[in-house]
Amino acid sequence: MKSGRPVYATGTGRLCPGCGWPAGDCRCSKAPEEPVPARVRATLRLERKGHSGKTVTLVEGLPNNRSFLEALAQELKKACGTGGRLHDHAVELQGDQRDRLRPLLAGRGWTVRG
Repeated sequence: MKSGRPVYATGTGRLCPGCGWPAGDCRCSKAPEEPVPARVRATLRLERKGHSGKTVTLVEGLPNNRSFLEALAQELKKACGTGGRLHDHAVELQGDQRDRLRPLLAGRGWTVRG
């Protein structure tokens, strides 16, 4: 199924698939980063859909701050001994890691749901 959105323009070159602007002047990647609040509310969610039947744990409700999310993802992956990635302002970890994540996040002074 085609989306109908152009991906290349002769005068400007490659276009961003998200916002449609030229890739060098993309509007969606230059969104302002949110400051990290003093008290973060994280939500843990278990998901299987879209992962070939494999279980993944999502840590959601995090601020939109790329450097903060990358550092958090690295720390959580190392603490849980598993792989993962950043996914739409959330950290995605392989497997059911909820029991390991609750004390880690609560130890940072965060409110943890799920």
